[in-house]
Amino acid sequence: MTETSTKTPRTTPPSVADDPRWARIVARDKTADGHLWYSVATTGVYCRPSCPSRVANPTNVRLHDTLESARATGFRPCRRCNPEGPSTESANAALVAKACRIIEQSEEEPSLEELADAVRRSPSYFHRVFKAATGLTPKDYAAAQRAKKVRQGLAFGNTVTEAIYDAGFNSSGRFYEGSTDMLGMTPSQYRAGGAREEIKFAVGETSLGAILVASSRKGVASILLGDDPDELVRNLQDRFPKAHLIGADRDYEALVARVVGFIEAPRIGLDLPLDVRGTAFQQRVWQALREIPVGETVCYAEIARRIGAPQAARAVAGACAANNLAVAIPCHRVVRNDGSLSGYAWGVDRKRELIRKEAAA
Repeated sequence: MTETSTKTPRTTPPSVADDPRWARIVARDKTADGHLWYSVATTGVYCRPSCPSRVANPTNVRLHDTLESARATGFRPCRRCNPEGPSTESANAALVAKACRIIEQSEEEPSLEELADAVRRSPSYFHRVFKAATGLTPKDYAAAQRAKKVRQGLAFGNTVTEAIYDAGFNSSGRFYEGSTDMLGMTPSQYRAGGAREEIKFAVGETSLGAILVASSRKGVASILLGDDPDELVRNLQDRFPKAHLIGADRDYEALVARVVGFIEAPRIGLDLPLDVRGTAFQQRVWQALREIPVGETVCYAEIARRIGAPQAARAVAGACAANNLAVAIPCHRVVRNDGSLSGYAWGVDRKRELIRKEAAA
């Protein structure tokens, strides 16, 4: 009679590499920081998931759901990622926030060296971190804050001269050099709420529905798409409440025909003088959008990288949503990371059709 073995078969413990948490470590997932730690037997340290060190061999790794568990190994905290303190990203966010407060509260624009010294970082490191977090250089951010103060001063009824100097401009000449780009009109017109500004407009029809094109003396200021032409006109009135709107101009209708022609046949291109009104960050995003070739799409994260702000994908999406120049600033060419279509101010169906027409062209 053959004896049957009663020994329990030996089982191999599950590999760390098969644990879904390990994938987050390999990806250096910053969102996992504070929720997961790992220790490495060969180096005797424990780390946070986003640690920039070379990825360890998973056979030498243990995963920990609490910091106490990682400490219990008897290993020391990694000096590169500082798992017991704030992450590098959090620390950088705090120093950028501090620098922004300094810029906003200063009567005159602080120098790069002064800002870097205030946050105890080298000028080059601070400049790089600030731009990655805000999408702007410290100088551009300071300029945007001065422009904001000018707009607030003019809106509160201050004279143009008072608004200029209260905002930190050392001379009126420096201000007037870029005042129209900053305000979209002359300072006096802005102070009067856009009164006396002339906006020409015309309404047309496309395969995507109604279209309204409006221009200031500087260039095209709005291209709106929709179903109801009257609603588009009301939207224009809401945007320029005190401007003098001039409609039904035969010569101007030729410009609308050019825009309609581009929508129907994208291969002809569209080159128009634009009156782009937005923050410094929005204008950087919109310029990047204008550089996307017809027939191509990119994701929000890629636009963020192109403008030098890789962490600002969400802010890029916000700038796309604020765009008032449909097709001229082609925010329809920006899609989600997986290629699917996200929201569009004039409807996802129109976005899909614009992309289809351009791909065919």
